Amino acid sequence: MPSSATGAPTKIKMEFKESPYTLENVATGRTFSDTGWLLSDPEYPQPSLLRTLYEKKQLQLKEERYGFYRFADWLPLKRYLQRSAPPITYHSQALGKALGLKNLYVTFNGFWPQKGALMESCSFKETEAYAVCGRLEPDNNKTLVVASAGNTARAFARVCSDNQIPLLLCVPHANLDALWFDKPIDACVRLVSTPKGSDYFDAIQLSQKFCLSDPFIEEGGARNVARRDGMGTTVLSAAFHIGTIPDYYIQAVGSGTGAIAAHEANLRLIRDGRFGDTVMKLITVQNHPFTPVYKAWKMGSRSLLPFDDDTARLQAHQIDAKVLANRKPPYSIPGGLFDALTDSNGLVCTVTNQEIEQAAALFEAMEGVDIHPAAAAALAGLRNEVAKGTIDKKKIVLLNITGGGEKRFKNSKKRFQKYSVETLQ
Repeated sequence: MPSSATGAPTKIKMEFKESPYTLENVATGRTFSDTGWLLSDPEYPQPSLLRTLYEKKQLQLKEERYGFYRFADWLPLKRYLQRSAPPITYHSQALGKALGLKNLYVTFNGFWPQKGALMESCSFKETEAYAVCGRLEPDNNKTLVVASAGNTARAFARVCSDNQIPLLLCVPHANLDALWFDKPIDACVRLVSTPKGSDYFDAIQLSQKFCLSDPFIEEGGARNVARRDGMGTTVLSAAFHIGTIPDYYIQAVGSGTGAIAAHEANLRLIRDGRFGDTVMKLITVQNHPFTPVYKAWKMGSRSLLPFDDDTARLQAHQIDAKVLANRKPPYSIPGGLFDALTDSNGLVCTVTNQEIEQAAALFEAMEGVDIHPAAAAALAGLRNEVAKGTIDKKKIVLLNITGGGEKRFKNSKKRFQKYSVETLQ
């Protein structure tokens, strides 16, 4: 989309047109209209994810000036917001050669103007923020509540600040350093922090307490179809660039919502009919020693295995990719990560902090741009699986770089400041 001399997206006029859709209860198959901010089936008392069924079976991309909203045909929106940017997919020559992969494609979510990547938060969490906030009615006057381990908070703060959407962020104390911005955040965005020693799960619990009050509206996390459909644009970007559905999809996971979204986008592309009928093998990566999804999947368990909360908090502080420390992922719920991994014959693997550091250095050396620890975890996992022979080197591999270009972004800005925090002790 159009950008300024610094690479930042500029405001442009976009004609909004709602894309008709219905909701489907994954557990029962019941379809019904979205009567508002629905996060569950009002006629089904048990937990289950919902999915969107779009009237348009084939996705027609909008002009580049629409940014992220190029994918609006498959997004549950009430409006378009300003300053968005889409994921960018490219065929990786240097990194692919280093890994021995002829058909390695990277979907880059971050700031890399030379590639056309203009996400100012440097994270694919922008795909969530622009979709979720776009689902809000334009006349909404409630405060959206979002719990985050860092990147999501940064993305939602920027989007809500730019578009005057009331927002309350709940972030663990240890993750406050992730809340950096190149300019002041509007007063419509407020922040509370859980105490020192807390983790993402504690921030989620705090956010749920706020949502008991009428002035607030729960964002919903993985239960919000807009969040998942927004994240699924990474796969849509890849399919349109490559011309076919990839064979493998690699991403690091905390909640696993991005992997669920990738699988759902995959199913839509199959129904589209123009990109083949491949079901991508999901390869998901966790950062050792915080590996609840890995442990459950290895045991063949649909439920997460029991764990001690204090131990989990300690492990969350030990990992480099702190955004992956989610103690309550949507793993067991119908339509959740267990089902996505099962349907795709997927796998879960783990990497160490050292392997993450090595992968980050490799990507920057080969591709010329820095990446976030979670993205480096995905690359480290891919590297390990290639070495094990798990991946057919001739097949199409899609690596989701979920965040990158932060050093490039900071170096291109004259001002840099952290968000002022109100810490709950």
